[in-house]
Amino acid sequence: MNTFLYQTPALVISIVLFILIILSNRAGFVVQQREAKKYPDKQIGGLGPIEGSLLGLLALLLSFTFSLSASKNDIRRDIIVEEANDISTAISRCDLYPDTVRKELHSLFGPYIDARIGYYDAGIDTAKINTSLKQANDYSGRIWKKVIALSQDKDNTLRSQQMIPALNTMTDIVTTRDETRNAHVPESILWMLFMLTLVGSFVMGYGTNSRYNWIIVGGFALMTVMTIYLILDLDRPRRGIINIDMTQQKIVELKQMLK
Repeated sequence: MNTFLYQTPALVISIVLFILIILSNRAGFVVQQREAKKYPDKQIGGLGPIEGSLLGLLALLLSFTFSLSASKNDIRRDIIVEEANDISTAISRCDLYPDTVRKELHSLFGPYIDARIGYYDAGIDTAKINTSLKQANDYSGRIWKKVIALSQDKDNTLRSQQMIPALNTMTDIVTTRDETRNAHVPESILWMLFMLTLVGSFVMGYGTNSRYNWIIVGGFALMTVMTIYLILDLDRPRRGIINIDMTQQKIVELKQMLK
Protein backbone atom coordinates (compact mmCIF):
# COMPACT_ATOMS: atom_id res chain seq x y z
CA MET A 1 0.00 0.00 0.00
CA ASN A 2 1.60 3.25 -1.18
CA THR A 3 -0.97 5.80 0.01
CA PHE A 4 0.20 8.96 1.73
CA LEU A 5 -1.39 8.14 5.07
CA TYR A 6 0.03 4.62 5.23
CA GLN A 7 3.52 5.76 4.23
CA THR A 8 3.58 8.47 6.89
CA PRO A 9 4.95 7.20 10.25
CA ALA A 10 2.31 6.78 12.95
CA LEU A 11 4.34 8.90 15.37
CA VAL A 12 4.43 11.83 12.94
CA ILE A 13 0.68 11.61 12.38
CA SER A 14 0.09 11.49 16.14
CA ILE A 15 2.27 14.52 16.87
CA VAL A 16 0.64 16.58 14.11
CA LEU A 17 -2.82 15.53 15.28
CA PHE A 18 -1.98 16.45 18.89
CA ILE A 19 -0.95 19.96 17.83
CA LEU A 20 -4.06 20.34 15.64
CA ILE A 21 -6.34 19.25 18.50
CA ILE A 22 -4.83 21.90 20.78
CA LEU A 23 -5.09 24.57 18.08
CA SER A 24 -8.64 23.56 17.18
CA ASN A 25 -9.75 23.70 20.80
CA ARG A 26 -8.05 27.03 21.32
CA ALA A 27 -9.64 28.38 18.12
CA GLY A 28 -13.07 27.41 19.41
CA PHE A 29 -12.40 29.18 22.70
CA VAL A 30 -11.11 32.33 20.96
CA VAL A 31 -14.19 32.47 18.69
CA GLN A 32 -16.45 32.11 21.72
CA GLN A 33 -14.62 34.89 23.61
CA ARG A 34 -14.85 37.26 20.64
CA GLU A 35 -18.56 36.65 20.29
CA ALA A 36 -19.00 37.18 24.02
CA LYS A 37 -17.28 40.57 23.80
CA LYS A 38 -19.10 41.57 20.63
CA TYR A 39 -22.49 40.46 21.92
CA PRO A 40 -22.29 40.72 25.74
CA ASP A 41 -26.01 40.01 26.13
CA LYS A 42 -25.79 36.84 24.04
CA GLN A 43 -25.78 33.63 26.00
CA ILE A 44 -23.71 30.79 24.59
CA GLY A 45 -26.01 27.95 25.46
CA GLY A 46 -27.37 24.75 24.10
CA LEU A 47 -23.93 23.31 23.30
CA GLY A 48 -24.05 20.66 26.01
CA PRO A 49 -26.11 18.14 24.00
CA ILE A 50 -24.14 18.87 20.81
CA GLU A 51 -20.80 18.49 22.59
CA GLY A 52 -21.96 15.27 24.24
CA SER A 53 -23.19 13.87 20.94
CA LEU A 54 -19.94 14.67 19.14
CA LEU A 55 -17.79 13.17 21.89
CA GLY A 56 -20.04 10.12 22.02
CA LEU A 57 -19.74 9.70 18.26
CA LEU A 58 -15.97 10.13 18.53
CA ALA A 59 -15.78 7.47 21.24
CA LEU A 60 -17.89 5.11 19.11
CA LEU A 61 -15.70 5.63 16.04
CA LEU A 62 -12.53 5.20 18.10
CA SER A 63 -13.87 1.96 19.53
CA PHE A 64 -14.94 0.66 16.13
CA THR A 65 -11.64 1.54 14.44
CA PHE A 66 -9.58 0.07 17.29
CA SER A 67 -11.58 -3.16 17.11
CA LEU A 68 -11.15 -3.28 13.33
CA SER A 69 -7.37 -2.80 13.42
CA ALA A 70 -6.98 -5.29 16.29
CA SER A 71 -8.99 -7.96 14.47
CA LYS A 72 -6.91 -7.52 11.30
CA ASN A 73 -3.74 -7.85 13.36
CA ASP A 74 -5.06 -11.09 14.90
CA ILE A 75 -5.88 -12.44 11.45
CA ARG A 76 -2.32 -11.77 10.28
CA ARG A 77 -0.96 -13.71 13.26
CA ASP A 78 -3.30 -16.62 12.63
CA ILE A 79 -2.30 -16.76 8.95
CA ILE A 80 1.40 -16.97 9.85
CA VAL A 81 0.76 -19.81 12.29
CA GLU A 82 -1.35 -21.55 9.66
CA GLU A 83 1.39 -21.19 7.07
CA ALA A 84 3.98 -22.57 9.50
CA ASN A 85 1.75 -25.59 10.10
CA ASP A 86 1.21 -26.10 6.35
CA ILE A 87 4.94 -26.00 5.58
CA SER A 88 5.63 -28.29 8.54
CA THR A 89 3.09 -30.81 7.23
CA ALA A 90 4.63 -30.78 3.74
CA ILE A 91 8.14 -31.25 5.15
CA SER A 92 6.99 -34.10 7.39
CA ARG A 93 5.44 -35.91 4.43
CA CYS A 94 8.80 -35.90 2.69
CA ASP A 95 9.61 -38.75 5.08
CA LEU A 96 7.20 -40.93 3.08
CA TYR A 97 9.76 -41.08 0.27
CA PRO A 98 13.09 -42.92 0.17
CA ASP A 99 16.08 -41.12 1.68
CA THR A 100 17.46 -39.96 -1.66
CA VAL A 101 14.17 -38.33 -2.64
CA ARG A 102 13.62 -36.94 0.85
CA LYS A 103 17.03 -35.24 0.83
CA GLU A 104 16.37 -33.80 -2.61
CA LEU A 105 13.04 -32.37 -1.48
CA HIS A 106 14.63 -30.99 1.69
CA SER A 107 17.21 -29.20 -0.44
CA LEU A 108 14.34 -27.36 -2.13
CA PHE A 109 12.37 -26.67 1.04
CA GLY A 110 15.39 -24.91 2.60
CA PRO A 111 15.50 -22.03 0.07
CA TYR A 112 11.69 -21.92 0.06
CA ILE A 113 11.63 -21.27 3.81
CA ASP A 114 14.40 -18.68 3.40
CA ALA A 115 12.21 -16.91 0.83
CA ARG A 116 9.27 -16.89 3.23
CA ILE A 117 11.50 -15.50 5.98
CA GLY A 118 12.74 -12.85 3.57
CA TYR A 119 9.13 -11.97 2.77
CA TYR A 120 8.61 -10.76 6.33
CA ASP A 121 12.09 -9.29 6.77
CA ALA A 122 11.49 -7.11 3.70
CA GLY A 123 9.29 -4.88 5.86
CA ILE A 124 7.49 -2.35 3.67
CA ASP A 125 10.03 -2.50 0.83
CA THR A 126 7.80 -3.46 -2.10
CA ALA A 127 10.72 -4.47 -4.33
CA LYS A 128 12.10 -6.89 -1.73
CA ILE A 129 8.63 -8.27 -1.01
CA ASN A 130 8.05 -9.00 -4.70
CA THR A 131 11.49 -10.60 -4.99
CA SER A 132 10.82 -12.91 -2.05
CA LEU A 133 7.43 -13.85 -3.49
CA LYS A 134 9.04 -14.67 -6.82
CA GLN A 135 11.70 -16.79 -5.12
CA ALA A 136 9.11 -18.67 -3.07
CA ASN A 137 7.04 -19.30 -6.17
CA ASP A 138 10.10 -20.58 -8.01
CA TYR A 139 11.08 -23.09 -5.33
CA SER A 140 7.52 -24.24 -4.66
CA GLY A 141 7.22 -24.81 -8.41
CA ARG A 142 10.33 -26.99 -8.38
CA ILE A 143 8.99 -29.00 -5.46
CA TRP A 144 5.67 -29.41 -7.25
CA LYS A 145 7.28 -30.63 -10.46
CA LYS A 146 9.37 -33.13 -8.53
CA VAL A 147 6.37 -34.52 -6.66
CA ILE A 148 4.26 -34.68 -9.82
CA ALA A 149 7.04 -36.57 -11.61
CA LEU A 150 7.23 -39.03 -8.71
CA SER A 151 3.45 -39.49 -8.78
CA GLN A 152 3.72 -41.11 -12.23
CA ASP A 153 5.24 -44.14 -10.52
CA LYS A 154 2.47 -46.44 -9.25
CA ASP A 155 4.59 -47.26 -6.22
CA ASN A 156 4.22 -43.62 -5.11
CA THR A 157 0.42 -43.48 -5.38
CA LEU A 158 -0.15 -43.44 -1.61
CA ARG A 159 2.71 -41.03 -1.06
CA SER A 160 1.39 -38.67 -3.72
CA GLN A 161 -2.10 -38.74 -2.25
CA GLN A 162 -0.60 -37.42 0.98
CA MET A 163 1.97 -35.02 -0.44
CA ILE A 164 0.08 -33.26 -3.23
CA PRO A 165 -2.76 -31.87 -1.04
CA ALA A 166 -0.16 -30.67 1.49
CA LEU A 167 1.72 -28.79 -1.24
CA ASN A 168 -1.52 -27.28 -2.55
CA THR A 169 -2.35 -25.94 0.89
CA MET A 170 1.20 -24.66 1.40
CA THR A 171 1.21 -22.65 -1.83
CA ASP A 172 -2.36 -21.36 -1.44
CA ILE A 173 -1.62 -19.83 1.97
CA VAL A 174 1.04 -17.61 0.37
CA THR A 175 -1.64 -15.74 -1.58
CA THR A 176 -3.86 -15.52 1.48
CA ARG A 177 -1.06 -14.10 3.60
CA ASP A 178 -0.07 -11.55 0.98
CA GLU A 179 -3.66 -10.36 0.81
CA THR A 180 -3.80 -9.84 4.59
CA ARG A 181 -0.63 -7.72 4.27
CA ASN A 182 -2.62 -5.25 2.17
CA ALA A 183 -5.74 -5.41 4.33
CA HIS A 184 -5.76 -2.23 6.42
CA VAL A 185 -8.31 0.03 8.02
CA PRO A 186 -9.82 2.02 5.11
CA GLU A 187 -8.29 5.48 4.91
CA SER A 188 -11.75 7.05 4.60
CA ILE A 189 -12.48 5.83 8.15
CA LEU A 190 -9.19 7.25 9.46
CA TRP A 191 -9.76 10.63 7.80
CA MET A 192 -13.28 10.70 9.25
CA LEU A 193 -11.80 9.91 12.66
CA PHE A 194 -9.30 12.76 12.38
CA MET A 195 -11.95 15.22 11.22
CA LEU A 196 -14.38 14.25 13.97
CA THR A 197 -11.60 14.62 16.55
CA LEU A 198 -10.82 18.16 15.41
CA VAL A 199 -14.48 19.19 15.16
CA GLY A 200 -15.17 17.79 18.62
CA SER A 201 -12.16 19.66 19.98
CA PHE A 202 -13.37 22.93 18.42
CA VAL A 203 -16.85 22.53 19.90
CA MET A 204 -15.34 21.77 23.33
CA GLY A 205 -13.36 25.01 23.13
CA TYR A 206 -16.35 26.99 21.91
CA GLY A 207 -18.47 25.68 24.76
CA THR A 208 -15.97 26.82 27.41
CA ASN A 209 -17.44 29.86 29.13
CA SER A 210 -15.05 29.93 32.06
CA ARG A 211 -11.27 30.22 32.20
CA TYR A 212 -9.36 28.17 29.65
CA ASN A 213 -7.96 25.01 31.25
CA TRP A 214 -4.81 23.79 29.54
CA ILE A 215 -4.61 20.67 31.72
CA ILE A 216 -8.02 19.37 30.66
CA VAL A 217 -7.42 20.21 27.00
CA GLY A 218 -3.96 18.66 27.05
CA GLY A 219 -5.28 15.53 28.77
CA PHE A 220 -8.06 15.13 26.19
CA ALA A 221 -5.64 15.64 23.31
CA LEU A 222 -3.06 13.23 24.75
CA MET A 223 -5.47 10.37 25.46
CA THR A 224 -7.17 10.74 22.09
CA VAL A 225 -3.87 10.79 20.22
CA MET A 226 -2.52 7.81 22.17
CA THR A 227 -5.58 5.79 21.19
CA ILE A 228 -5.24 6.79 17.55
CA TYR A 229 -1.53 5.95 17.65
CA LEU A 230 -2.33 2.43 18.87
CA ILE A 231 -4.89 2.05 16.08
CA LEU A 232 -2.30 3.05 13.48
CA ASP A 233 0.40 0.87 15.05
CA LEU A 234 -1.85 -2.20 15.13
CA ASP A 235 -2.63 -1.61 11.48
CA ARG A 236 1.09 -1.61 10.56
CA PRO A 237 2.53 -4.90 11.85
CA ARG A 238 5.77 -4.67 9.84
CA ARG A 239 6.88 -1.55 11.73
CA GLY A 240 6.21 0.23 14.97
CA ILE A 241 5.95 -0.95 18.57
CA ILE A 242 3.32 -3.64 18.04
CA ASN A 243 4.68 -6.26 15.65
CA ILE A 244 4.36 -9.97 14.92
CA ASP A 245 8.05 -10.88 15.14
CA MET A 246 7.42 -13.64 17.68
CA THR A 247 4.78 -15.22 15.47
CA GLN A 248 7.08 -15.01 12.44
CA GLN A 249 9.61 -17.00 14.48
CA LYS A 250 7.40 -20.06 13.86
CA ILE A 251 8.45 -19.88 10.20
CA VAL A 252 12.13 -19.50 11.13
CA GLU A 253 11.97 -22.55 13.40
CA LEU A 254 10.99 -24.73 10.44
CA LYS A 255 14.65 -24.73 9.38
CA GLN A 256 15.27 -27.15 12.26
CA MET A 257 13.13 -29.77 10.54
CA LEU A 258 15.56 -29.94 7.62
CA LYS A 259 18.57 -30.93 9.71
